[in-house]
Amino acid sequence: MDRAPGLSVRLKLTLSYAGFLMLAGVLLLAAVWVFLLRYVPDRALIVPGSTGTLTPEVFPVRFNLLRVFAPRAAVVLAFLLVFGLVGGWILAGRMLAPLARVTGATRMATNGSLSHRIRLPGRRDEFRELADAFDTMLERLEAHVAEQQRFAANASHELRTPLAISKALLDVARTDPDHDAGKVFDRLHAVNTRAIDLTEALLLLSRANQRSFTREPVDLSLLVEEAAETLLPLAERHGVTLETSGDITPTTGSQALLLQLTTNLVHNAIVHNLPEQGTVWVDTSVRPGTVLLTVENTGEKLTPELASTLTEPFQRGTERTHADQAGVGLGLAIVKTIAHAHDGTLTLTPRPAGGIRVTVELPATAPHTDG
Repeated sequence: MDRAPGLSVRLKLTLSYAGFLMLAGVLLLAAVWVFLLRYVPDRALIVPGSTGTLTPEVFPVRFNLLRVFAPRAAVVLAFLLVFGLVGGWILAGRMLAPLARVTGATRMATNGSLSHRIRLPGRRDEFRELADAFDTMLERLEAHVAEQQRFAANASHELRTPLAISKALLDVARTDPDHDAGKVFDRLHAVNTRAIDLTEALLLLSRANQRSFTREPVDLSLLVEEAAETLLPLAERHGVTLETSGDITPTTGSQALLLQLTTNLVHNAIVHNLPEQGTVWVDTSVRPGTVLLTVENTGEKLTPELASTLTEPFQRGTERTHADQAGVGLGLAIVKTIAHAHDGTLTLTPRPAGGIRVTVELPATAPHTDG
């Protein structure tokens, strides 16, 4: 924003200090003058040699007193003016020094240096609170930028892989006319399908991040039933038992996004499971002010450190037991983004016997009743 040049805050504070000091001096001198006129005994104003009573000669004495008092009062006011300007300038500079450090850090952040911190010393006051809040903002912004850079790099790599495979398959088909074209077409179809899935996942992630959706009443328990019904054939193919239970869990948000969240969790629990005789438990429950969606599965043992990284985009835990369900590495990242977009939280906890427990906590709303 273009602004016209104006006085600095330091100069404004200096003028304010000097002006207040001058006003206080004028009031003090006026009070002294009134005191001299009203409370000094009359005999102190009588001309020596007079009869001892007020005479017209007293009035020239009052004028002489004013003539003596006024120059000295002017000197005092001049001193107060100079003292107020100099002292105000020094005090304003000392008070605004922390603000100068905040301004310097802001300019460095504008130039791309997000690693700089103000770390203003001293006891807590308004400037220290501002500096601490700014440091916290820089820390979060630096972490967000680093995450976005990693995401962009990983997304570029993931998108480059199917394109490179497609190019290689086309080169083989062009240089080797006797190569089985059916196999090439099947492989191209699979590779392109993966690329499309990845692109759609990226678009969904972006949409959830921007919170560009309409909120409406949603019952998570109904979404669990729908996701379980959709994924039951997949669970049967992989020998996984899918169990659902729970209460009515009313919340508010996008039904499509919350269905995607539930489907991703159940899908991940199925494909990240034991090679055979695995189990997935899906449960919904209500707590004061919140609703919970919990998905647990059997599987290989995970460390807490590994579990904490699984929500990073393109981060994968143990090797999947089914190669045909390799996914695009965005399942839990999408779940985390959708949960945060709905003012919720996502918690991943390794199970002692193997597998993982994933809990989504969302704000609860009053159940909708007709009539």
